[in-house]
Formats: sequence, C-alpha cells, structure tokens
Amino acid sequence: MGRIRVLSDNVANKIAAGEVVERPASVVKELLENSLDAGATEFRVDVEAGGRRLMRLADNGMGMMRDDALLAFERHATSKLSEVKDLLSIATLGFRGEALPSIASVSRLILETRAREEAVGTVVEIAGGKILKCEDAALAGGTIVTVRDLFFNVPARKKFLRSEPTEIAHIASLITHYGLAHPDKSFLLRHNNAELLNVAPVATLRERVYQVFGTRTVEDLVDLGDRTRDLPPPADEPDLTPRRFRLRGFVSGPHVQKMNRNAIYLFVNGRLIRDRLLMHAISSAYHNLMPPACYPFALLFLDCEPEEVDVNVHPSKTEVRFRHGSMVHDFVRDTIREILIARRPVSSLPLRTTPQAGADLPYSEFSQRIANMSMPGSSIPEIASFGAAIPAIPVNSGSPGTALEDPGSLPEFVLRRPQSPVPRFDFENERTGSVRPDSTPVYAPKLAAPDTHGPLFPDSAIPAPENLEALRDLRPLGQIHDSFIIAAGRDGLWIIDQHVAHERVLFEQVLASRNRGTVETQGLLMPLVIQLTPAQQIEYARIAEELNSLGFDTEPFGNRTIAVKSAPAGIGAADIEKVIFEILEIAEHELRKASLDDLRRAMAASIACRAAIKINMKLEPAKMDWLLRALAATSSPMSCPHGRPIALRYATRDILKSFHRI
Repeated sequence: MGRIRVLSDNVANKIAAGEVVERPASVVKELLENSLDAGATEFRVDVEAGGRRLMRLADNGMGMMRDDALLAFERHATSKLSEVKDLLSIATLGFRGEALPSIASVSRLILETRAREEAVGTVVEIAGGKILKCEDAALAGGTIVTVRDLFFNVPARKKFLRSEPTEIAHIASLITHYGLAHPDKSFLLRHNNAELLNVAPVATLRERVYQVFGTRTVEDLVDLGDRTRDLPPPADEPDLTPRRFRLRGFVSGPHVQKMNRNAIYLFVNGRLIRDRLLMHAISSAYHNLMPPACYPFALLFLDCEPEEVDVNVHPSKTEVRFRHGSMVHDFVRDTIREILIARRPVSSLPLRTTPQAGADLPYSEFSQRIANMSMPGSSIPEIASFGAAIPAIPVNSGSPGTALEDPGSLPEFVLRRPQSPVPRFDFENERTGSVRPDSTPVYAPKLAAPDTHGPLFPDSAIPAPENLEALRDLRPLGQIHDSFIIAAGRDGLWIIDQHVAHERVLFEQVLASRNRGTVETQGLLMPLVIQLTPAQQIEYARIAEELNSLGFDTEPFGNRTIAVKSAPAGIGAADIEKVIFEILEIAEHELRKASLDDLRRAMAASIACRAAIKINMKLEPAKMDWLLRALAATSSPMSCPHGRPIALRYATRDILKSFHRI
C-alpha cells in the first residue's frame, strides 16, 4: 500500500483553520470583512470571555439565500471570484472561500441569514465541521453569525490562547481599526454585556477620529488632505500606462511619540494591513523629527488600482505586495514629510540613529530635552567653553520619549546662541568627527583630547561600584545652568544630573511606600475626568488595582471614561493626565511580555519622572546637599529607573594629567 493518501475534509479544514483562525480576533476579522463585502452599514459585535465562549456579529447586509447559506460552508466556495484572472484585480476584502468552513470546523457555529428579496430566512447550525440542521426561520434582513466554544475540538490550539483581557484587546483593536476606516457606518462592540465601543455614522473622518480618540488626539493631528500621484511606469516596463495612487488620512506632529506601533493604522484599498514597506516609509518621513525608537499616530488610506497590489500573499490577508514597491514607498514618505515640514517647520531634531540601552522604557521629557541641547546652533553648557581642546559633554539620545515641547517652551539655555564660538556636535558627521566648513570645531561623543592632556570625559566616567562610597562625601559647589550639580569629592570632580538623581530617589521611595501601603496622596478639588480609547479602557481595567496601590484613586465614570479623585503627592495637577496615559501605554507595551513586577516598576518610574525636580530649576545649597545625601542612600545611585546615567566623574588623576602635573 502506498504512503501517500488524500486527507479527509475534516482534517483539511482543521489545517486551514490553523492558518486562518489564529485567535478569536481572527474570527471577528473574517466575519466583519464578509459583512462589509455584503454592503452592511450597521455592525454589532458581542463577545464573552474574550471570545473563548462566544462571538456574535450581526449586520444589515444583503444576506444569503438558502442554497448560498449551505454552499458558504464548502471549502473554496465564494461569490467573489470565478476565473484565474480575477486574482490579479481583487477588489473585495474576502475572496478565498476558506473563512466560514475553517471557523465552523473548530467551533459550534450558527448562521442566521435572510436575503432582502426572500420572504423567509435560513438557519444553519454546524459543530466541528458537521451540519446539524438547516431550516427556515422568520428573520430580519441581514446576517447573524454566532460562534461558540472556539477550538473545543482542538484542545492543543485552545491552550495557546492568551488571557481574556489580551484576547478582547485584540478584538477591540480590530473593531477600532475598521470603525476608523468606515466613518459612514455604525459599530457597536460589547464584551460580557459591557459596552466598549459605540460609534454612530458621521460625515467626515476627523469626526470619527474624535469619536474614538477624543479631542486631545484630534488636536495633535495633521490632515494630509487628498493627495494623488501618477506614478510613471518603471524603465523595464515602458509600455505600461501611469498608475494613479491616492493617499489620505492623518498623521501626528513630531511631538506625539508613542512607545509602539499600535497607533499606526494602515489601509490599502479599504483593507486593514500590516506592511513593512509602508511602516518604513512612515519612519523615513519622521527621520530627524523624532527619536528613532518612537512612533507617531498615523491613520493612512492608500488607494490604487487592484492590479497594483497583490493581497493573496498571506492566509490572514493582512500582508500585501505592491507591484512597484519602491515608488509607493517614496510617494508615502514624501507626502507625509512635505506636509509635516509645511505645517510644522520647527525643530528638526537631529538625533542618533542607534537606540541606547534602556529603550524599552519611556524617556522622560527632561532627558529628551537634554538629548537635543547640542543640536547645531544651540548653546553648549558653559563648562565646555574652557578651551577648544575640551570635548562637549556626551549626551544620551535616541531612546523613546514622551511628547517634546515646542522650541518656544524649551529652557533658555537650550535655545540661547553662544556668545563666542564653542565646540558643538555635527550630528550628520559625528561618527567621523568632521569639521564644518566654517572651521568651528566639531566633536563626536567620547572624542579624546590631545595625548598630552588626556581625556576630559573618559569612557570610565561612570564610576565603578568601588567608587559609589565617594557619593556620601561629595560637597556641592554650584549648578550649570540650574540643571546639573557640580560637586567636589575626594576622588575628583562630579557632575550630577539633578532631575534623574531626584527621579532615582523618588522611584525607590514610591516602591517602598507601595510595599508598606503608606503612599502619600493628594486629593483633587474636582475629579479629573479622562476619556480612554477602547484599548486603553481594557488596559485600565487590567491594571486599575495596581494603579490605585501607587497612589491614584480612580474609578470608571461612564462609557470609556475614568474619574481621578486623587494622585500621588508631588505630581503637578497638569501632569496627572500625562502620567495616566503614560502608564496605560506602558501597560499595553509591557504587560504581555513582562511580569507584573516589571510593570509596577515601570509605573513607579513614570510617577517619579513627573514628580522629580525639573530642568532649569535653581537649587539652594542645602537642597543640593540633601539631594546628594539622598542619592547616596539609594540602592542604585548611578542610573535612573530608565537606565540613564546620573553622574559623571572627572577623576583627580585626569585633572592632574590635563594640567601636565603627571
């Protein structure tokens, strides 16, 4: 007997389900796309237990006749393709005919549908791929698909499902995406009978963005308008006619910086996709406008001829391949870049292209400002003006950060022009240490002075553990621009970043107070009401208890809103909302790959950052002395909670070598 045999339909369907049905959100995606293809304008999605127990989608589309309702569960049965050439110009969201049979093979499914021209509807019930019944029923026009007990007959697949909050977060993100893509349609999402998203039809895309994200996001967005470009045929295909591409949507200004790509929404011909080419185009558009490890908010719709894009390259239809990818990339990049420069011509932020260590956690507003203080044309701290042979102080840059302020709000010492020529970084040539044509000295980080003097800030500037004891003996001498403390110690001269030093002190105090249950809080005269997105609402429900244990007193306040009645002491009233959003973004980014303790530490770091001493703040000698003593008492006084260095030491030996004493 031969070894090769034909698989049964049951096995083949389960294999197909493994490709199409990855998780509950995959089921909702396939059903929702079928409803959109059916011309529906109203969608109601009910989910229980994150989709494990129940997923139900009801629409008011064209519905199906009895025969079509049965044929829909045959493999590769579709109304959207008939010939091979149709694969070259796919204009519908679904087309393979694998979704319904694949879903039905790993769940208990009920289809209720009635075509508009039919007097009665049809009910089809299937369990594990087997049809249990098919009968007529009195139904309203449209289709209702109910999926229960996903993977009930494939326990190995069921074990790989994530927690209930994680699975519903994926579903909420999916519905949010398609809600944004179709502002003229209504979407309702309910989970365990609690409403997560409910948006009515609106006239414009901006109104839909407001419905989903609120006023704060809308105010930060730049409208791309309706841009079109006729791309010429490539040189190797001169006979082709030019193809027209259309780009519309919104992008955020460079000051909006997200920790992950979750705020980038991409659609090609109305299809939700994840495409590396377009992601790279967006990143290229923001090059030198924001740190490389940060991401903007982007809602982009790219429309083109169906022949120009192949959507049949991935079972879940989330990846596409463009026929002329490089031309599409340049069109998207140039369009976004042009509108950003036209609407916000300020602060091209020349940052390093390599993220520093600690990039997984948010960079504070202070540290981001310092990271840019040496941009061309800006001032260098006065300590660098002792002589042209002294390199500029190395600064840390390239890590994710919170929103940057406009240049007008930056401290004076960042914006002020130097009174005399001083060394400054040329960020375009910093790796080579080249000099500008105007002969102004340019120094790369860690560039050594002439051999006769020795390095002013050597690679060993951050003290080794045996030198930590010297912190307790430091004597503060003053400040540089009210931002860095200069202190004398028994082993040399120290420069301490006052913001991150205080941040380290507060970080450890927050964690210690949390463990003791004695967190100091400040009550608000009026509760602060914050509007959340559906995904943020899920994250809030997940971390609400931990949030309250760190000093916040919050509670749900209506649909997708929370009320903050108190906050940790030390956080300014204007920063409370920023801290809440930072923590929610940390939760979304970290919780699915890190432990609860890691999340707690990240939340404490965000609180400490906002409550710490700020940049450009003058300190009295007693305050500086207290800060140095408090820093010396911490468990890790040489790095802030985000991994940045707190202190630099210019050793006595280096000072003596610089003055030719040794």
